[in-house]
Amino acid sequence: MSEPAQRLIDTNGIRLNIAEQGEGPAVLFCHGFPESWYSWRHQIDALAAAGFHAVAPDLRGYGKSDRPEAIGQYTIFHLVGDLVGLLDALEAPTAIIVGHDWGASIAWQAARLRPDRFRAVACLSVPYRPRGPAPPTSVMPRTADAQFYQLYFQEPGVAEAELERDPRVSVRTMLYGASGEGAAAFRAVAASGGAAPNVGMVPRAGGMLPAAGTPVPLPPWLSEADIDFYAGEFRRSGFRGPLNYYRNVDRNWELLAAFADLKLTVPALYVAGDHDMVLAAPGTAEHLKNLKQFVPGLRKVQMLPGCGHWTQQERPAEVNAAIIDFAQNLPS
Repeated sequence: MSEPAQRLIDTNGIRLNIAEQGEGPAVLFCHGFPESWYSWRHQIDALAAAGFHAVAPDLRGYGKSDRPEAIGQYTIFHLVGDLVGLLDALEAPTAIIVGHDWGASIAWQAARLRPDRFRAVACLSVPYRPRGPAPPTSVMPRTADAQFYQLYFQEPGVAEAELERDPRVSVRTMLYGASGEGAAAFRAVAASGGAAPNVGMVPRAGGMLPAAGTPVPLPPWLSEADIDFYAGEFRRSGFRGPLNYYRNVDRNWELLAAFADLKLTVPALYVAGDHDMVLAAPGTAEHLKNLKQFVPGLRKVQMLPGCGHWTQQERPAEVNAAIIDFAQNLPS
């Protein structure tokens, strides 16, 4: 696997670092939390070899890209605007947009709001969801003893203090916890009658990371060098920018009100692991059965057995094949 070239691009009033490789029609990769362009390391080379210009930015707030301080600088309109500006800088009239986790949420909206620039969309893990009847944080689970992790992220400075204490431990813990291996371990504990962790919930009396010194396994699809890379990026950038994405979920809900009935019409692909915690949310299975109602251009839903949340890193061969097949069979 050859290393992609990296450079800084001016877009939408900030600079984004991009990793790129290949020539041909543009394919734009959008990463999730807590990741960077590096989460697409297996896809960039494969798409370039298949005849595409693969471009994976560090999204705003991440890696070597600029990280505005204000929370309000991380709305969905800022994030989509960054990508439109990136296409302009690359002199690419259109692109296929591919997203995972937060990057999937951004990619769905980019393709919905700007189908003139994003001619097709392929998303991993997070399915497209239409605008709900209430602000997202108002319906997130909470109890007297615990709250959903996205609620824990809302108060500026709290999650930053925990996650920045040791970025290597933070990244390793999150990557393992949401992986297929982590999900299998949780299920095994529950099946044996033990107290399995309440996935996605953070105790009010503590944080989201285990006690210091708790061993965290390394899944076979990750290396120590991979963890080192991610940890180095977060030591440089901190976690404030990435956490600000979560602090705008209610604001995004308000901003997108004018587009509530706008359908996502471009050709679309959805791929997820059947051990992904995202799919465990109530109502998700039924929603996926009806996804074409909201995404009329949906070509395929592909489920990967045993795969957890980190789809393109856990199952690179299957994901590469799915994206390449999708991209090569689009109308010209």
